[in-house]
Amino acid sequence: MMFTAEAGALTVRCAGETLRIEAHGPDALRIRARPGGAVAEPHVSALLNPADTAPEVHAGEDRGHIVNGRIRADVRLTRRLGADVTREPVIRFTDTVTGEELLSETRSHFAGPAPRSFKALASGSFQLEATFRAYEDEHLMGLGQPQHGQEDLKGVSTTLAQQNTHVVVPFVISSRGYGFLWNNPAVGRCDFAHNVTRWRAEATPGLDYWICAGDSPQAILRRYLQATGMPPRLPEWATGFWQCKLRYRTQEEVLEVAREYRRRGLPLSCIVIDFFNWTKQGEWRFDPDQWPDPEGLVAELKAMGIRTMVSIWPTVSANSRHYGEMRDKGFLLRSERGLPALIQFPDKDPYGVHFMTYYDAFNPEARDFHWARAKEGYLDRGLENFWIDACEPELRPLHPENVRTYLGNGAEMLSAYPVLHARRYAEGLRAAGKTGSVLLCRSTWAGGQRDPVILWSGDVWSNWQDYRAQVAAGLHAAMSGMGWWTTDIGGFYEGHRDDPSFRELLVRWFEFGVFSPICRLHGVRIPDGVPFSAPDGEVDYGRPVFEVFTDTGGDNEVWSYGADLLAVFTRLLHLRERLRPYVQACMETFAEEGIPPMRPLPFAFPSDAGARAQQGAYMLGPDLLVAPVLEEGAESRQVRLPAGEAWVHVWSGDLHDGGAAVTVLCPYGAPPVFCRQGAWDARRAVFSTG
Repeated sequence: MMFTAEAGALTVRCAGETLRIEAHGPDALRIRARPGGAVAEPHVSALLNPADTAPEVHAGEDRGHIVNGRIRADVRLTRRLGADVTREPVIRFTDTVTGEELLSETRSHFAGPAPRSFKALASGSFQLEATFRAYEDEHLMGLGQPQHGQEDLKGVSTTLAQQNTHVVVPFVISSRGYGFLWNNPAVGRCDFAHNVTRWRAEATPGLDYWICAGDSPQAILRRYLQATGMPPRLPEWATGFWQCKLRYRTQEEVLEVAREYRRRGLPLSCIVIDFFNWTKQGEWRFDPDQWPDPEGLVAELKAMGIRTMVSIWPTVSANSRHYGEMRDKGFLLRSERGLPALIQFPDKDPYGVHFMTYYDAFNPEARDFHWARAKEGYLDRGLENFWIDACEPELRPLHPENVRTYLGNGAEMLSAYPVLHARRYAEGLRAAGKTGSVLLCRSTWAGGQRDPVILWSGDVWSNWQDYRAQVAAGLHAAMSGMGWWTTDIGGFYEGHRDDPSFRELLVRWFEFGVFSPICRLHGVRIPDGVPFSAPDGEVDYGRPVFEVFTDTGGDNEVWSYGADLLAVFTRLLHLRERLRPYVQACMETFAEEGIPPMRPLPFAFPSDAGARAQQGAYMLGPDLLVAPVLEEGAESRQVRLPAGEAWVHVWSGDLHDGGAAVTVLCPYGAPPVFCRQGAWDARRAVFSTG
């Protein structure tokens, strides 16, 4: 049993466990632990090399502490009567300015398990649980991009496993004044229960987390971004309107859609070529039958002022030209048992459902191989922006422990797959001098914000419940450092243009998209000609669903829904154009200061005790409060305005007191939006026409 102060760190060795607490950047500490004589590095770490600090470290006989700026960790040997051990070291974190407890380890039961509980799986891997005290007055945000719709994580239990729509960025901001990063890419769970907070890793070499203290949510988020990487600057074109659907089948179809936008005088910044543009999954090149001249496609779109983006998947079919080479060189994810396949999904040649795997992003040579093929197939043909889809990677069924990677078992690290995958693209684009490129990604992990990654909320359904959940999803993503964020306007699955409920949903979702960091229309609409209703309530496509899904959905351009909706969309598109300089300024602030464009009200107004009561609303930048219309049939909405300043309703010009709850009308194209009175003169022109 020993407490040691060494090299800016406090090390505790007790009962066969080594615990190390060290300074890691201003006002922050990194905590690692493992059974045995030394701590371990995770397979993938989100943390960068920290800035130098001068921590105070003290080691006594049965206790010790480390102070680094605003945060202090005390470790003492705690007696455990009636437990599985006599004494054990327990950590307590406090704020050195206020003296208040930030977070403290605890046991869920006095008899065990321990606050840091390791269950050996093999000589080098453990199932791990770390438990902390629960605080009834605590509120938490972050943890990536969930779909549970809760703006407060208190009381939420969730998986730490990447899935389509469910993105794991294991960082949270607490109302108690701390930020917490679970620096562990293992699959697991997190519980913010009312009796205990628990983090769990199914398989890991050791405990590793990072904690910081700050006097505001803004300060805490900035500390996290400094520790894991500040975001780049968003290229200006990306704040415009993006057109997308599942799927554009040919080069001429894409060009004709872009020409029609220009003929109608409608703003368009980017058009996206979705999946099945390739020959086979895992060949990463255009099918020349449908895309004979990619260079010409990009050139014509560029002449119209439109950027082009193309979808690339990390999937590899056994029928693809590279499969044999990649298998032999160890460039593929494999299964621990059974067939070497991780997903069933349709392919283009031969057409139909196939068993596929993914390239192994944990292998640096495999990353290089994949990027080289993507460069040859797309970048060298003029495509500079990439839609990195299915990058969780998507497993069917989800059994990460049955995946073997270059670094070990998938359960130990699979959450980090998307960040390694995207980072190789970012490195390749920088090496090619492409400074204005972006990556649209379906998943990411801690530190993903330091690459040009736009996170989108995945394949959500076209219904009101999923739409409502996107507000919370975007706010949690922002609190996880992912300020470049968007959704599929209208949802992804099965919107029918003749369905009155969907038509209303599409308008309200479009309003939300206009006031989102990135504004992008996408979805697999029910194909033209398929009846709106069926006797059994299910859509009868008349052929297998996978054929419909991979062929092409219904039209999804703004003029596809009739003259009445086109008039609304036209006003909203021009509104977005006028709003773009403001959104771009918000993106600059994000790059320079780490304050995201989309901000929860408690983040923007931490001293306003009533800010947390307003659900489904947020700040877009420093001046605009946005309250999307989230209920079907709503003609008005009540909004509680932040205290401390008066607010202007941007559509009527009416002035309202801060702290008041006001009810405003919300006709199509005019969702409830308020501007701070002090900024109204600068913002008035955005809302004065159209």
